[in-house]
Amino acid sequence: MTKQLLALLLGASALTACAAGPDFKAPATPATAAAPFIGAASPAVAQAPADDHWWRLYNDPLLDGLVKDAMTANTDIRVAVARLERARAQLRGARSDRLPSTTLSGSPSYGRVSQAQTLPGMDRENWTVDMGLDVAYEVDLFGRVKRSIEAARGDAGAAAGDADAVRVAVVADTVRAYVDATASAQRIAVAQQTVDLLDQSLRISQARFDVGRSDRLDVIRITSLRDQQKALIPSLVADRNAALFRLATLTGRTPQDLPATVRDAKVTPDLSQPIPVGDGQALLARRPDVRAAEQRLAADTARIGVATAALYPRITLGGSIGTTAIGGGNIFGGGPLNWLLGPLISWAFPNQEANRARIAAARADGDAALATFDGTVLRALEETETALSTYANALQRRASLQTARDEAARAARISTARQREGQIDFLTVLDALRTQAAAEADLASADRAVAFAQVDLFRALGGGWTDV
Repeated sequence: MTKQLLALLLGASALTACAAGPDFKAPATPATAAAPFIGAASPAVAQAPADDHWWRLYNDPLLDGLVKDAMTANTDIRVAVARLERARAQLRGARSDRLPSTTLSGSPSYGRVSQAQTLPGMDRENWTVDMGLDVAYEVDLFGRVKRSIEAARGDAGAAAGDADAVRVAVVADTVRAYVDATASAQRIAVAQQTVDLLDQSLRISQARFDVGRSDRLDVIRITSLRDQQKALIPSLVADRNAALFRLATLTGRTPQDLPATVRDAKVTPDLSQPIPVGDGQALLARRPDVRAAEQRLAADTARIGVATAALYPRITLGGSIGTTAIGGGNIFGGGPLNWLLGPLISWAFPNQEANRARIAAARADGDAALATFDGTVLRALEETETALSTYANALQRRASLQTARDEAARAARISTARQREGQIDFLTVLDALRTQAAAEADLASADRAVAFAQVDLFRALGGGWTDV
């Protein structure tokens, strides 16, 4: 009997290669998706392969340390990793269905039986111990177990992609917060320099008024402009503090625990080389959201097979062996031995409308997953092209503002010198100073916008999720 059972198990296992439902095939992407980016023609980027550790291109050790802290202690990453571990645990659980299930039971009890049920010479009150071992094995004739494992594997792959996407976002947000803090510090410095310049002009105007060479209105006007520029500083300080507090949260710290070296940082990181961006094919291979969408499609495709397998009989081979001991004697040999072997067949037939409805629902989920994958691919390309365009135009804007700032500063110097000599009126000087202040502020904002555009481009490229 044992040999026949083993032969039956082996023969049934050989049939498990026939799995219900469609096999997963990687979805095709548009042919043009693998082409070079439209924005790659800009001299600010290069078609060399993108760098996973892109923040190191800034050559800023302080920033490197902050990114490492974020990858270790960020709470969003910890949540994503926990969800990945949960998905992997479910995959292990699905794989366990390939193995026989065993249940060992023991039931001691103390009781009294009737006189009619008691053998001569035996006590009516006694201990009874029941021991048993049950073994069951599902014969996966139609691939239910196989497809369930494939679905769990797809879910685990999607969770891994999601975790990588969170890492990308956290690294980008960390760099962005650091850039925001340092850029705000530079904007504060520019605003303070403008106030100092206006203070100098105010002293000149006050001196001219004191000797009767200018009108009191000139002093009032320059004072008003100075106070307007000074009023900008508190809001810039608030922006810097907010960026520092955000940076503390991203790196798993309280605001009080942020190192003093970070709070004192005032130099905005900038690149002195073109950004390597690769091409569309490399982008789709790197983007974790694309990989996650593909794995979800694989999982939903496998679930079609799980639902389809329910149309067919489910066969479980089982066996049990047990014994009953009375009086607490020899449990393993003193009581009567009982055993049984046999298959269990379950089949929802002939009414299978519920199963067919579940198949239709699974196919609809598969169609939605495919559409989600296609949309993710298109959004990845859109985000990258948009980031490339934004970066190129931000650089052009900054270059123009640098020229404008230099010209405005030159005009202000000339106007101030001519005012001392009495060659021009004060309104001309005031207009020149106002123009210089606006040009300095615009340039500081442009520097910040360029740094943000760099971070957004790196984020769109999908880098920054490997070990740091």
